[in-house]
Amino acid sequence: MEKTYNPEQIEAKFSLLWEDKNLFSSNSNTTSKNAYCIMLPPPNVTGSLHMGHAFQHTIMDILTRYHRANGEQTLWQPGTDHAGIATQMVVERQLATQDMTRHELGREKFTQKIWDWKAQSGDTITSQMRRLGFSVDWEKNRFTMDNGLSNAVKKVFIQLFKEGLIYRGKRLVNWDPILHTAVSDLEVINTEEQSSLWYIRYPVTNTNEVMIIATTRPETMLGDSAIAVHPNDKRYTHLIGKTVDLPLTNRKIPIIKDDYVDMKFSTGCVKITPAHDFNDYEVGFRHNLDVINILTDDAKINNGVNSAYTDMDRFKARKQIIQDLDNQGLLEKIEPHKLMIPRGDRTNAIIEPYLTDQWFVKIKPLVQPAIDAVKNRDIRFIPENWSKTYFNWMNNIQDWCISRQIWWGHRIPAWYDEKGNIFVADSLKQAQEQAGEGITLIQDKDVLDTWFSSALWPFSTLGWPEKTPDLSRFYPTNVLVTGFDIIFFWVARMIMFGLKFTGEVPFKDIYITGLIKDGQGQKMSKSKGNVLDPIDLINGITLKNLLEKRTQGLMQIKMAEKIKKQTRKEFANGIPAFGTDALRFTFATLASFSCDIKFDIKRVEGYRNFCNKLWNASRFVLMNLKGKTIDTNAQLSTADEWILSRLQNTKINVEKHLSDYRIDLMSQTLYEFIWHDYCDWYLELSKSLLQNNKTKTGTQAILIKVLSEIVTLLHPIIPFITEEIFEQCNVITGHDNTSLIIQPYPKIINNLISAKAEAEMKWLQTFILRIRQIRGEMNISPLKWLPCFVQSFNSKDEQYLTNNINILNSLAKIESINKLTTTEQAPESATALVNDMKIFIPLAGLIDKSQEITRLNKEIKKLKKMKSQFKSKLDNEKFIKGAPKTIINIEKERLATTLSAIHDLNNQLNKISSL
Repeated sequence: MEKTYNPEQIEAKFSLLWEDKNLFSSNSNTTSKNAYCIMLPPPNVTGSLHMGHAFQHTIMDILTRYHRANGEQTLWQPGTDHAGIATQMVVERQLATQDMTRHELGREKFTQKIWDWKAQSGDTITSQMRRLGFSVDWEKNRFTMDNGLSNAVKKVFIQLFKEGLIYRGKRLVNWDPILHTAVSDLEVINTEEQSSLWYIRYPVTNTNEVMIIATTRPETMLGDSAIAVHPNDKRYTHLIGKTVDLPLTNRKIPIIKDDYVDMKFSTGCVKITPAHDFNDYEVGFRHNLDVINILTDDAKINNGVNSAYTDMDRFKARKQIIQDLDNQGLLEKIEPHKLMIPRGDRTNAIIEPYLTDQWFVKIKPLVQPAIDAVKNRDIRFIPENWSKTYFNWMNNIQDWCISRQIWWGHRIPAWYDEKGNIFVADSLKQAQEQAGEGITLIQDKDVLDTWFSSALWPFSTLGWPEKTPDLSRFYPTNVLVTGFDIIFFWVARMIMFGLKFTGEVPFKDIYITGLIKDGQGQKMSKSKGNVLDPIDLINGITLKNLLEKRTQGLMQIKMAEKIKKQTRKEFANGIPAFGTDALRFTFATLASFSCDIKFDIKRVEGYRNFCNKLWNASRFVLMNLKGKTIDTNAQLSTADEWILSRLQNTKINVEKHLSDYRIDLMSQTLYEFIWHDYCDWYLELSKSLLQNNKTKTGTQAILIKVLSEIVTLLHPIIPFITEEIFEQCNVITGHDNTSLIIQPYPKIINNLISAKAEAEMKWLQTFILRIRQIRGEMNISPLKWLPCFVQSFNSKDEQYLTNNINILNSLAKIESINKLTTTEQAPESATALVNDMKIFIPLAGLIDKSQEITRLNKEIKKLKKMKSQFKSKLDNEKFIKGAPKTIINIEKERLATTLSAIHDLNNQLNKISSL
């Protein structure tokens, strides 16, 4: 092995080897009785691998590699989503640089441009996935717009339409006035912004009374259909049934009663505008109110409500309407008001509730089987509490708007004749057969919501509607790994469609991960400049390039400077190259059941150190065994039996944590066993054991056996370094140079669990640690040989002393051990206990008592000064009120650490003073 661990070199080597040998193939173990399948949530073809992707993909790869190693026929199904709106915007921007629009190009040529773009630039994520070592079956890579999936989409649409579960109707949708399309809730970002509350006077018809209405959108009054009050509001009961004169129009609208009204908010009466508010739409439906649309597709006032504002932009019209109301004495007052503004995630335009003709799925008939599947535990959420979120949404579900007014996507398979009759079919030819000869048909211009094709992903990727071998073998799939933010948009719809079209659930487990945030607990976003690129963590990036990356495209100079300042503070020297394995191990340790996960780059550094320790430990083992004959039948020492026992217990815990989806606990278990049991203890013990002819041969066999199993256990988490070490182990053992990726996962061997060996080793470890503790407290050099006395020992202590005298001499640097009877007086000593046995280390000639007391007093004084500084800051009310919570917590931790250090040093001082 190379002296220095070089992740880049190792990763390049095995990335090629795995794919060249087709080791990710789901066809490689067709004789297995068991099949295991994970569907990759298809990332947008326009995107790149962000931290959330890398985190979730690491979890999926750990599960995939583990089940593959257990001999199961394993498929991790890859693919990408066509991402209708996002992809169309990318290509439209390219056209804009040539002073062209898609309309000038035409639909057919424009969609061909998108296909061309995908072929050239649309596979960024797949290359990044390869860089992270994700073992998906690349031969079965799918795309939501490929022929097979497109045919599945059409079949589902046609069947649902025939059953009356898909219909076309005029309803409210989220409308992006820049994109000119309906958008899903997931594509709407609600941000708190400062606005106003306008109070408008609505005169009650033929009276001197007025009703004062507060609104955040004055322009929508042009579409008001009623004024609503609460049935129990005595202020207005005498007005129910009357009308008001709607300002700026020639209309009268009724005063109605409805429980929807909050009597305590504002004036207790509200304007009802069914065409421009989702809640108002429901009120309007209950009371059979007029639904009056006031806007055009690009959010201008249309010509149907008031000619004075026709063709005005909605916000320009708002200003004019406020001015006109004020001129007519109908503007009561204006108050500042904060509210949540819905903005399109692609355009940042304010989204309008807009009444348009759209295609919808009648969702209620599909809901109950999907609810029952979770209630009956045919599907389980992990953690289980997410099922409550699922039930809450499913019980309040609304019909699903599935049409989008764009060109890129699955075009709706519906044709219209001149009278507006609809013919849904697989092709124009079939539609023509329905309509009859001589009837001119025009296909619907809309495409389907991206989530529609994604809802079919678990079975369409496996070949449905054909009864393919993959479909029968891998469906239902085993687990879906995804985020809580798309339980509604994707998970629930996959369950509904899976049950509807296959009769089976699409997956058995749904593992909901948390959201990766930055080290301060803030959501990562480009606007905040706190995004981390997983590839940068692997390869490293200079500070200059990181600054450019984080401020690219930012128009606001102040914001760019703020981001640069924060980045320089956090990454003064850029980001070093940590390698893939270190990043993967970090993700594994973060895979808890927490909703919010702080990502601290120091953790990656820590797991880079772990990889380095594993590398150096492996070099030590292999160097000591090079050229040696390994005797697997050699007699074992207690230390050998102990490490084998600890290894079996580690396997038991790993298996349990994997079955519970506690990847964090799995990785923590392996980390502690490897770092502490194997490296810190067994390798140190082996140095002594290898010098003894009685224990040498057994220790050689166990060193390589345990190392081989360690890298096999670790392989699903950190595949590259473990593959390289395993290859080197094969050289020593003389085995064929087979890949670790296809090796069986280590089995638990219960008869190797030895309570006896573990008890003796615990005694030995405690003895050594107590000696080291005395050295530390008394400031005695670790190289200094020490005399030792023991007292109050039993027969087992004597046996352990006899068995381990050479190890105690070697690891604790003890030159002699003298046994004292209970009546004998020990010399002036530092003392410690191993169970009931007392240990004495005579201090004569080892320390200068007065010098050590002076040193400790000086250190305590220094720490007390620091304590005062920390306490003073935390007692400062101005600091507590103004500082971020994370900074306050850091100061509290510093104070606690300082107090603990003072306590420990005082204990040492008391011990030395009492000598």
